[in-house]
Amino acid sequence: MRKNVLLLETIAEEALAVLQKNVNVFTGYDEPSLQEVLNKEDIHAIITRGKGLITQPLMDAFPHLQVVARCGVGLDNVDVAAATVKKIKVINAPGSNAATIAEHTLSLMLMLMRNMYESVSQVKQNNWSWRNSYAGDELNGKTLGVLGMGNIGKRVARLGEAFGMEVVYWSKSVQDLPYKYLAMEDVLRQSDVVSLHLPLNNETGKIIGEKQLRLMKRGSLLINTARGALIDHPALLQALNSGVISGFAADVLPDEPPVESVDIVRHPRAIITPHTGSLTSATYRQICLLTINNVVAVLTGGEPEPDSIYNRKALF
Repeated sequence: MRKNVLLLETIAEEALAVLQKNVNVFTGYDEPSLQEVLNKEDIHAIITRGKGLITQPLMDAFPHLQVVARCGVGLDNVDVAAATVKKIKVINAPGSNAATIAEHTLSLMLMLMRNMYESVSQVKQNNWSWRNSYAGDELNGKTLGVLGMGNIGKRVARLGEAFGMEVVYWSKSVQDLPYKYLAMEDVLRQSDVVSLHLPLNNETGKIIGEKQLRLMKRGSLLINTARGALIDHPALLQALNSGVISGFAADVLPDEPPVESVDIVRHPRAIITPHTGSLTSATYRQICLLTINNVVAVLTGGEPEPDSIYNRKALF
């Protein structure tokens, strides 16, 4: 018997084709369509991307649920603890976005350090003479502080090193790396650029607040391509306004699209992209296909890749 799968968000066309070939697909992209599924269908798998929430009440609605999945890496929109209690497999795509997020991170660094966004904007306004007041610097010779040394953090460190930066880092544990491990406070004090690559959990929410921002070098830059809620944004706005830090760039915000964060978005020393770091055509397709293939394997009695089951140790 074909299993039933609920999609909370759109996925890459190739991945959707794989899904439709193997299972029955239902969509819950909005509240009315989700309610229709809740009322009429039994579901064996729920798949989301970055916004659709897989909560305990949603899982409770389907007694034969076997797997929940996110086409992505972070799982802060999935109630992993509730799924584990219910013996439901949680699937994600670890490491699949490391290259593209690292590239995006370096792009934001370069744009901030070289004041590139304003340069382009002024030329488009036919203000070539703006070059006479140009102020910018370069990454070469600067210290890059990486907070979080997972797959993305390591790749960002290597790219920074290739640009001639000295790399220091902090993570939950010391790793066998060619970079200096420091306490987080010392990373903030010594770095010209600080880049965040931490997961969002109870320990890391607002890990960068007023106290941490005041430790940073005057004139330093802060980059966030991890999760918006890692930073206390009112404190960040104050730090930008007072000149405690010189610039902020991010691909993530605590509220997307921004409402409470709109002052950060509009700040003259901030560059914000709309959570597009993983949306390159190659990575988007890869993340979706990897996740869908593993979900299909679970539902059809195949063998999913072991690393794809986030709560594997707790279940087996």
